[in-house]
Amino acid sequence: MSFKKLLAYQKGFDLEMDIFHLTKEFPKSEQFLLTSQMVRSSRAVCSAIAEAYRKRQYEKHFKSKLSDADSENSETQLWLDFALACHYIDDKKEKSYS
Repeated sequence: MSFKKLLAYQKGFDLEMDIFHLTKEFPKSEQFLLTSQMVRSSRAVCSAIAEAYRKRQYEKHFKSKLSDADSENSETQLWLDFALACHYIDDKKEKSYS
């Protein structure tokens, strides 16, 4: 089995792609600030899940990587909150990612 078959990875990948497309609509002034942060943290969720899968035989490493994925997911939510506060997205769109 591959990590790509994991539901958490698939959902994380879908979220990252949604964020990637969503941030293309942000102002150019946010390209290296909010946009970059959102894309990197959302991509890190998938990366950490893939790494956790490869380390699954080592319980401590596995848990550490899953914890990293959870942390990156929380960071992504923070950036979505900033995007909402800056009026780059609306409440409906923000809630669909929560």
